[in-house]
Amino acid sequence: MSDNALHDSFFALHHGLPRQGPGSDATTRRLLALSGRLPERPRVLDLGCGPGRSALLLAAEAGAEVTAVDTHEPFLAELRETAAARGLDGAIRTLNADMRALPFPDGSFDLVWAESSVFVLGFDRALAEWRRLLAPGGGLVLTECVWTTEEPGPAARAFWEEHYTLRTVAGNAAAAVAAGYHVLGTVPQPESDWDEYYVPLAAHAEAADTAVPGMAEAVAGARAEIALRQEHGSDYGYAGFVLRVADPRWRTRPEGDGDVAAVRAVNAAAFPTPEEAGLVDALRADAGAWLPGMSYVAEAPDGTVAAHALISRCHVDGVPAAALGPVAVAPEHQNAGAGQAVVRAVLDAARLRGEQLVLVLGHPEYYPRFGFVRASEYGIKPGFEVPDEAMMALVLDASVPVPPGTIAYPAAFGV
Repeated sequence: MSDNALHDSFFALHHGLPRQGPGSDATTRRLLALSGRLPERPRVLDLGCGPGRSALLLAAEAGAEVTAVDTHEPFLAELRETAAARGLDGAIRTLNADMRALPFPDGSFDLVWAESSVFVLGFDRALAEWRRLLAPGGGLVLTECVWTTEEPGPAARAFWEEHYTLRTVAGNAAAAVAAGYHVLGTVPQPESDWDEYYVPLAAHAEAADTAVPGMAEAVAGARAEIALRQEHGSDYGYAGFVLRVADPRWRTRPEGDGDVAAVRAVNAAAFPTPEEAGLVDALRADAGAWLPGMSYVAEAPDGTVAAHALISRCHVDGVPAAALGPVAVAPEHQNAGAGQAVVRAVLDAARLRGEQLVLVLGHPEYYPRFGFVRASEYGIKPGFEVPDEAMMALVLDASVPVPPGTIAYPAAFGV
């Protein structure tokens, strides 16, 4: 049997499926919501688009101008037909091209999107090669198969070691940060996303003509994959990653021993009273509140500290959580992106540390850009009176329940 026969049978088996990997419109919408503010007509590159479920949704609901790329022309033809039927043919352009050799100039897109297709390159190579395609402030959205346990069983491990190298969500998030991205959010995909792919695929396998050269092998491969998921699905899953390129103007890093005075000076200059500067010093002296590596600075081009953000330990009805604040920017660097850079950096650090929930009492028009929502949506409240919209929460790990209850701050906060 030739490789061409197996290739043709694989695509014949997958022809007409609504999706070419685990996913759903609901997951696409969640990923889009996490992407934050986009231009009115965002330029989106959908890589490995398949029949175009994501491309169609992005064009219809985000008003995007989508360039949909795949190497399988029948998928692209199906997408063009569907787009025309929905009146979206003016918003979606298809291109038969290899994602390993994309023909676009640097900075061509506001959003690069790849659901169930990054495996073609591998996660790390995609991070490196697709970054140049993004305009300043642009985002990268990927879904990827991941380990959901630190110790997967031998059957799942043997299968994936043969086919593709998996990491955990935390491992991929760390790789993204190391590659110069901020992690805006991760989305563990539900089992129903697998059903949207595997239920139609199983029906195609049942109806396939295995006398066609290569089809028996294609069907066997599909059934083995489905069986593995049924028997060992607790070991692995799919997850979405919403990333944004870090602002190159501001180098961010953890506070060092030599930064204490500069951090104090930035906090003193940024606020009308010295209370915030004193709060940082008091938290630094409180071993129960201070979290090593969670005091971050952004450097100005001359290497001086331009901004500072701190995360310390708090609790919600006894469950550990993280408190963001103070956040301070030196007056001469305000409204230039330093504050956003340092907040995103310290939130990345909290995510990689394994923090699950971050709380902030702050301006309700500023912090939602980082993904914060009203804490009351999770049944969380402070132990003192504040406007509901000013007490906000950001869930870093959606795979665990969010604890409701009353926030207990360190004593240094005086509340």
